[in-house]
Amino acid sequence: MPPALSIIIPTLNEAGLLPSCLRRVQSHWPEAQVIVADGGSDDASVVLAQMAGAEVLQNLPRSRGVQLRQGASVARGEWLLFLHADSGLDAEAARVADAYRSQSLNRLAMFQIRFDTPNLFLRFSAWWTRFDSVFTRFGDQGILIRREYYDELGGFKPWPLFEDVDLVRRARRHRPIDVLPAAVTTSARRFQRRGYFRQQFSNAWMLIRFLMGVDPHQLARNYAPMSEMKERNN
Repeated sequence: MPPALSIIIPTLNEAGLLPSCLRRVQSHWPEAQVIVADGGSDDASVVLAQMAGAEVLQNLPRSRGVQLRQGASVARGEWLLFLHADSGLDAEAARVADAYRSQSLNRLAMFQIRFDTPNLFLRFSAWWTRFDSVFTRFGDQGILIRREYYDELGGFKPWPLFEDVDLVRRARRHRPIDVLPAAVTTSARRFQRRGYFRQQFSNAWMLIRFLMGVDPHQLARNYAPMSEMKERNN
């Protein structure tokens, strides 16, 4: 019998945070299919994922859209949960997700977000994720989607970034995105390294350029040095 839920986690050099992410999802959903789609990590990410019992897709292109597509291609669950390796779900978030999946008419939902750093600016930014808009829905909030609906939408585009925004925009043409009354906790590392305001401005400017029609591959080339690209890719 196929699993009720498949969890797809794209990785690129996430050895420091991946084990915690895997422990959480496996504790909430021990029967779920857990797939780690790795983009060629040169740290211990693959080994740690294998040790945790996840199905690992190795040596994929360093493109989150490609990694997510490949993960979904081997997923067997009725529902798919796309989750970043630097994010985690608590028991309440898992309970809310299970309640959502139990309703036959539900098709796609995303969590709100909280950061793992007690910063007022980040708390303010996270507050807005309780609302659905193109400026408040991103893959680091987790994407919970019924498999048949994912296929109907055509899945993720094989893009290095904004594949999440694109999928959600296509879904929004059918109906608003459901926002779950629970949060994913995600790492604030990019904000801490680059500065809170600078990182937020960079994110907003990149999104605006994408919405204006700039090719995602061009945006990826111009986005940041390779060390920062690795972090954005997961």
